[in-house]
Amino acid sequence: MNGNKILVVDDETEITELITLYMEQDGFVVHSTDNGEDAIMLAHELNPDLIILDISLKGLDGFEVCTRIRTVSSVPILFISCKSDDTDIIHGLTVGGDDYMTKPFSPSQLVARVKAHLRRQSVFEQRRTERELEEVMNFDGLVIDLPARTVHVMDKEVFLSAKEFDLLVQLARSPNRAFALDDLYTIVWGHDSMGDTRTLMVHISNLRKKIEPDPANPIFIVTVRGVGYKFNIKEGSSSTYVQG
Repeated sequence: MNGNKILVVDDETEITELITLYMEQDGFVVHSTDNGEDAIMLAHELNPDLIILDISLKGLDGFEVCTRIRTVSSVPILFISCKSDDTDIIHGLTVGGDDYMTKPFSPSQLVARVKAHLRRQSVFEQRRTERELEEVMNFDGLVIDLPARTVHVMDKEVFLSAKEFDLLVQLARSPNRAFALDDLYTIVWGHDSMGDTRTLMVHISNLRKKIEPDPANPIFIVTVRGVGYKFNIKEGSSSTYVQG
């Protein structure tokens, strides 16, 4: 884990210094800024492994920063905020955040959450290297290209965050299998990520908006009442799974 680059974006100096202290003690390389404009610039220049992003910033807020970064990068973004309102949490995840923590929080718990995200990212990358090098999944116009980490819907590319992509792949790899909420969350976010299934539900909603012809009546990612979700493949539908 040592050497991973973390970008901390928070306009409270004490918070930034505390996060930096704990992160550096664990071997992370930490860069920080207190404003949104610089955060966007540093995200491009540094190519960090993960961004810790406060919602309340001077100038551009965290939501806008995340939205702009997401147009060019799928780097994991962990929102932190003094607001525990569901509306802010859901909005943060909707614009592309991977997870969230509310202030006040334990710095050691934040470090553990960051490690969990990077560990899961590493696991998915390793699987992609070892088993998914030439895999492309095609389900009636929905094309998931594993080596390129791209998704096309009816020949048009749609941009997914890292967690959205990993979630879609996990579901699509087991078509028609019903995943319980807790199980799916654990697989994609990790058993030690210490979040909750609201994060998963918002990511499912985001995926539907991006890949479904009618998000209100999904045909790919469907709800299994009382259980969770499954990737739906109807009998007789066209699907291919290619591995070189």
